[in-house]
Amino acid sequence: MDIDARLGRLRKLMRERNLSAYIIPTEDFHGSEYVGEYFKAREYMSGFTGSAGTLVVLPDQAALWTDGRYFIQAAQQLAGSSIALMRMGQPGVPALEEYLNDMLTEGSVVGFDGRTLSQRFVHKMAQKTAAKKISFAGGEDLVDMVWIGRPPMSAKPVWEISTDYTGRSREEKLCGVQEQMRAQGADILLLTALDEIAWLLNLRGDDVAYTPVFMAYLVVEQGQTYLYAHREAFSEEILEKLSEAQVTVDAYEAVEQKLQEIPALSRVWCDSGSVNYRLYNSVPAAAERIDKDSPVLHMKAVKTLQEMAHIRDAHVKDGVAVTKFMRWLKTSADREKITELDAARKLETFRRKMEGYLGASFEPIIAYGAHGAVVHYEPTEETDVQIVAGGLCLADTGGHYVDGTTDVTRTLAIGTVTEEEKRYYTLVLRGHLALGAARFVKGVSGQNLDVLAREPLWEEGLDYNHGTGHGVGYLLNVHEGPQRFQWRITETSGNVPLEEGMVLSNEPGIYLEGKFGIRHENLVLCRMGERNGHGQFMYLEPLTMVPFDRDAVLPELLSRRELQWLNAYQEKVYESLSPYFEGEELAWLRRATEELSHA
Repeated sequence: MDIDARLGRLRKLMRERNLSAYIIPTEDFHGSEYVGEYFKAREYMSGFTGSAGTLVVLPDQAALWTDGRYFIQAAQQLAGSSIALMRMGQPGVPALEEYLNDMLTEGSVVGFDGRTLSQRFVHKMAQKTAAKKISFAGGEDLVDMVWIGRPPMSAKPVWEISTDYTGRSREEKLCGVQEQMRAQGADILLLTALDEIAWLLNLRGDDVAYTPVFMAYLVVEQGQTYLYAHREAFSEEILEKLSEAQVTVDAYEAVEQKLQEIPALSRVWCDSGSVNYRLYNSVPAAAERIDKDSPVLHMKAVKTLQEMAHIRDAHVKDGVAVTKFMRWLKTSADREKITELDAARKLETFRRKMEGYLGASFEPIIAYGAHGAVVHYEPTEETDVQIVAGGLCLADTGGHYVDGTTDVTRTLAIGTVTEEEKRYYTLVLRGHLALGAARFVKGVSGQNLDVLAREPLWEEGLDYNHGTGHGVGYLLNVHEGPQRFQWRITETSGNVPLEEGMVLSNEPGIYLEGKFGIRHENLVLCRMGERNGHGQFMYLEPLTMVPFDRDAVLPELLSRRELQWLNAYQEKVYESLSPYFEGEELAWLRRATEELSHA
């Protein structure tokens, strides 16, 4: 069945229910970035496979909103369908709620599965469309009635992560949460974000691609916690440990009834930005809601000393794998046929040789030539091309280790590249080095620092259409908040001060459609430096240990200070990785990290 045929079946169901629009987001019931196969409703109904986007279906037209990372990909994948692409943030492109207000008549009804949209999202739509008295129906999953052969919801085994890695037991974490509840006067805390639940209970799972979490909701009270999950996914040993921590496990679907039975006048802490519409409205009207960020959001962003130590170990292991891949690709592309998918598989084989490796932290991006200009390009059998000498190859990949999560991008010169490619490579590198070398006083946020990475590009009238950096979890989401490097301050990205223990990515880039793309990404750890009469100073410790490709650098474009930063980093990479190399590989690593100079 093609896309338009699927839309036709959905529209028939909409007419039967008198719906004027139906919204299909990317999300699962928990607002996850990556979702299991069961939840890929937007992909099934649109054909667009990116990890962010929302489809709106009207009786006679449809539109899909996505961000700058996916403009090129979405245009390609929507071609031939009746779905219009809405490039978010671009001039003349209405926000989704504005589009609904413009397109719908007074008294229209908008449908959606209330478990896949947050309460805040629906409230925003309601505010924008209030003058037209548009109402919302979130009770039915109509895509489920269209989707032939829909995969079942995952319920894979849950596993435990030791306090040797986390540094804090689940009992300690729960006590910390309950203390914050008392400070807010909250009787009940509702958690729905899967990474927050996994972090709080020191548990992990395999229900979501690239994210070691399990399907669950959590209700925390003083002295007792209720976990709603697929009970069959838990061993008796884990169930016993949870019981010892005063955690009761009940059926995944039972959470709605639990919320509906909350006593009147109870104070319920639930973040409308993450809790889905149906659950948020399951809380009785007689209860008071405390609508603010979950306390776990900030707690898990600040890594413990044990986590910091293990994360460093993970990045050395990952650096060995990625550097060996880098050598293989640069020395083999002109001697044998290697495609993007071949390269992705080869990198995976290098990572699998590393102790404690569990799997990829996101779909690998191996993008040669013009494919590099597609910010989140993912090679498929249909798009796969050969990597040949005479071009740039962007490799953005990451892994989960028992020691932590990695995310690294290197743009590699395959054979001889042009002066233009080298110039852009070096401009982006200048921004990366400047941000990585930042020194700042405590209280500064990532929004304050974002300009450091962009300034070399802005000076040339250039920019990139994505944030400069995101937070990274500990064996959890490769993208987490609240910390980030991003100049825009939006409703969902507050001005969050950077604290010691926060991990972020540093990844400026440049993308020339039809030509090439360049991105340089390290993960960095926020640390406390000197304290003096001017305050507590902070700095960013590089975690990623992979050399930059000196074959693509134009040293004359780097200042003396920038050369010092680059050479110091390359030497640190050599010192970290050389014990794991020998023979010709070690000789190659030494050449790859040799000092660059203006001479």
